[in-house]
Amino acid sequence: MSEVMTVLGPVAAAELGYVDAHEHLFLRTPALPGDEFLDEAKSTAEARQVRAGGIGTIVDLTPIGLGRRPAELAKLAVASGLHIVAATGYHRSAHYLASHWAREVSDDLLLDIVLTDLTSGIDGRDWAGPRPVPTTVRAGIVKLGASYQRITADEDRWFRAGAQAAVRTGVPVAVHCETGTAGHEILDRLAESGVAASRVLLCHLDRNPDLELHRELVSRGAYLVYDTVGRVKYGPDTRILDLIEGMAGAGLADHLCLGTDVGRRSMLRAYGGAPGMDVLGRAFLPRLERRLGRDVVDLIMRDAPAALLGSPERPG
Repeated sequence: MSEVMTVLGPVAAAELGYVDAHEHLFLRTPALPGDEFLDEAKSTAEARQVRAGGIGTIVDLTPIGLGRRPAELAKLAVASGLHIVAATGYHRSAHYLASHWAREVSDDLLLDIVLTDLTSGIDGRDWAGPRPVPTTVRAGIVKLGASYQRITADEDRWFRAGAQAAVRTGVPVAVHCETGTAGHEILDRLAESGVAASRVLLCHLDRNPDLELHRELVSRGAYLVYDTVGRVKYGPDTRILDLIEGMAGAGLADHLCLGTDVGRRSMLRAYGGAPGMDVLGRAFLPRLERRLGRDVVDLIMRDAPAALLGSPERPG
């Protein structure tokens, strides 16, 4: 039976329910000064609202060095009733200071850190220094990041480490595509390290609402996550509905996922912000069901993420 590693242990992919495929429950990055959110009680309150909206699983795509709190994620999962899949890996260069250790350590150590997160437990200090603090909370997905239209030299090293770890453990790879760009280049680069496109989730493609491009990427086997739901500064939600309708019309909705990626405290209702992490279940899914029907909602929210996240063999 296909299983997914959550922060509380392996779960059958069929038991995930509806999946919010791109969130951050804790985050701190120099790229977003003053917008960090690390308060456990507030994150728990936000997660409970997500659960109340009919979501069963959150994929937390916060990678190494950006404020991951694995022990708190486990407590949050219990308190909210959500399955939570945690990430390892490295984001795009903009999220790390020039002096960050990830730019200096060896390729072997970059790989070892990701493998440890996947097979033993995520570092409880989020790799603030050379001595890890192990936990029993294991990651279930690799997160990587590419810059606008390209993969930088540092990112290329991080891609190699993340891809090798994913191949060895069988977990999928999620990749930040800045403004929805470099999708083909990302798939090519991962393929060089042995990662099949069918194990890749390309993020933020709705920021580049090019239906022809999206069909090309899915034709290669990749999954796409439309993850700016409720974030009107990127455009109205109708653009996402239109994209889904176009992909469904081509028979490709089985490779689509949804999320909100509310990666700023000013977007979280628990901090007095908006639209809130629950906007997906609260506001968007009813619109999607009215337009395309419940079967399409089930396909995108349940079936596609279960197929992507599931792996018949988990690391021991």
